[in-house]
Amino acid sequence: MKQPEPGKDRPQTDAHKRRKAFIFGLRAESVAVLLLRMKGFSILARRYLGAGGEIDIIAVRGSTIVFVEVKARASIEEAMTSITAEKSRRMSRGARHWLARNQSAAGKTWRGDAIFLSPWQWPRHAPNFIELDIS
Repeated sequence: MKQPEPGKDRPQTDAHKRRKAFIFGLRAESVAVLLLRMKGFSILARRYLGAGGEIDIIAVRGSTIVFVEVKARASIEEAMTSITAEKSRRMSRGARHWLARNQSAAGKTWRGDAIFLSPWQWPRHAPNFIELDIS
C-alpha cells in the first residue's frame, strides 16, 4: 500500500489547525500594521495582553491613540460581523489596562478602530468602529 506524501491526504490535527490560524492571524496583523504606517501612525504595541483583555495593535498619530482589532475572513462583510459585544468588552479591559500603565496617554483622544481583511481585496480601516468603555 502506498504511503501518502508528507502533508497530503492526511487529516489535520487540532494543533495543526490552530497553528495555521495563528500564522494567518499574524500575517493579517502585519498587513494591518503596514496600512496604519502608510496612514501616518506609529505602532506602540502589538498583541497587547492585560487584565483579561487583548488588543491586536495600539497605534498613535498626533494626539489620537487607536486600539485596533484586526479581523481576516473570507469576505469583508463576514469580518465586519465577527466583532462581538464580548470582543468590545475585552478590548475595553485591555485599553483600560494599557492606559493605566501609560500616563502620557491621559491627554490624548482614544478610539477603537478595526481593520478588516479578505483575500483579493484591499484592507478596510474602520475608524471608531468599536465603542470602547474606558471610564
